[in-house]
Amino acid sequence: MIKPLLIVREHIRKIGESIVHQESRKNKKLGQWYEAALAGIAFAGALLAAPSFAADITTRFPSPQAETGRLTIYSATDLIAMRPLIADFQTIWPDISIDFIDYLTNELSARAAEACRNQQPLGDLLLSSSVDQLVKLANDGCATAHTSPETARVADWANWRDEVFGFTYEPAVFVYNNIKVPPRDVPRTHVELAELLREKLDTYRGRVGTYDIRLSGIGYLLAFNDARQTTAVFGRLLEGMARASAVARCCTGEILEEVAKGNLYIGYNMLGSYAYEAARRYPQLKVVVPRDYTLVLSRGALIPKGAKRADLAAKFLDYLLSAQGQSVAKTNAFYFTETGNLPPDVDGPKNLKESGIAQPIRIGPALLAVQDRAQRQRFIYDWSQSLIELNRPTWNRE
Repeated sequence: MIKPLLIVREHIRKIGESIVHQESRKNKKLGQWYEAALAGIAFAGALLAAPSFAADITTRFPSPQAETGRLTIYSATDLIAMRPLIADFQTIWPDISIDFIDYLTNELSARAAEACRNQQPLGDLLLSSSVDQLVKLANDGCATAHTSPETARVADWANWRDEVFGFTYEPAVFVYNNIKVPPRDVPRTHVELAELLREKLDTYRGRVGTYDIRLSGIGYLLAFNDARQTTAVFGRLLEGMARASAVARCCTGEILEEVAKGNLYIGYNMLGSYAYEAARRYPQLKVVVPRDYTLVLSRGALIPKGAKRADLAAKFLDYLLSAQGQSVAKTNAFYFTETGNLPPDVDGPKNLKESGIAQPIRIGPALLAVQDRAQRQRFIYDWSQSLIELNRPTWNRE
């Protein structure tokens, strides 16, 4: 298998040479701008390497009855999705209060790693969509194993060493604004998206959004696994997005909001749960499950080594994995399940697993390669050379 890093570097080299060669005739400053941007990437990488943590923002859920224990959750999962699960958990354990601290994936990983090195565990339970980061924490000895009848129900691909557990089943989807994208343009495979950007470059230039993998751990994980699927498809899509000046943003919510507003027309590799929640609020926002292959992510949960209330963390983890927790998640939080049909109005096969297109990202040692420091830095650096915004979209120039 060709390494994803090599695929990225080769296509970026070709794209960069082609763009500079062709476009420099129209704009003599482009070549200089391009070189300056590459120098800026190196500087940005150095800044990102230095840890800098924002102040904790804590949401507290008081116990409905007299408190006998307090669970502290550090999470890179939006509170809007976790709120119904926390509320239902507290109907079962009404004497447990919960402090919920929300972070971006990369910041959560850095904070947890630093806490582990200092032998000061970060809270009682970690939740993150960047399961590769949780696997690295576990591999570095920063996790506590947990077994129970509920953990025994978890699929093999979503359980590593009884230390990192997947508790959701979320496809990476396309989203589009149906006011801006006519039915004939709606892409339903990765190849169709690449072809659309090639054939209608002027229409979609600066109008496609995806994760900024320099800032988003989940964005990096999805991009890396895209590169593992098929070299030809990934290369064509990478080239199409580069030529179309794809807009990179840190977070799913930012991209979804801009697609809903019509500033962006298409969002690529969005988490299905967030996309579907947004589509329920914005009727012009539509969700497509790609038909050629669909990466499937399971958000991870990990109990830090030395957690003060590991017992409460185990209760909450068991709830997330239980039939009741999974039912609440399907109805009110994450919407997609491994065995059930797709949610209403999602454009895709009736049942994702049975269709054969689902490609779950296995939680296990293979994800350590994703977190290899040298490979990660090189992959991000090469991606940045291609997809960083050399030309800011006109709607974002205020």
